[in-house]
Amino acid sequence: MIKPGRWILAALVLVGLGWYGWGRRHSGDASPRDGGARNAIARVVADTTRIRVEVFNGTGVRGLARRGTTAMRDAGFDVVGTGNWDAKVDSSIVLVRTGRMEWGALAVKALGGARIEVRPDSLRYVDLTVVLGARWRPPALPFDP
Repeated sequence: MIKPGRWILAALVLVGLGWYGWGRRHSGDASPRDGGARNAIARVVADTTRIRVEVFNGTGVRGLARRGTTAMRDAGFDVVGTGNWDAKVDSSIVLVRTGRMEWGALAVKALGGARIEVRPDSLRYVDLTVVLGARWRPPALPFDP
């Protein structure tokens, strides 16, 4: 005769496995470590191209430069610096530092729209400077505790 304690243990194991399987199926993310919705921005830079970018927060919203950095890296840019811009801006701006307008166009595509300005600066070790404006909305990130 099987003891009741073993039946309870078997039932708990089955309930746990069912709960785990249901949670993975309904989370919308089959593999929680692969980034999930983080890759909501399509990659626009070829794997063989390195475009150095600095991302600045041009708003009063805390953490926007960090979110912009994640978005630009997901799009294939090499973000080498972040920070806060000295003034608040309404619309995002892409400053082309090395004269490669096509790279500025790729950044505009990754951001979902921005104004492009050519401002050469040979003292900076970047190809583009991205200033995030108040109208820019970062892509949604999955909850990752």
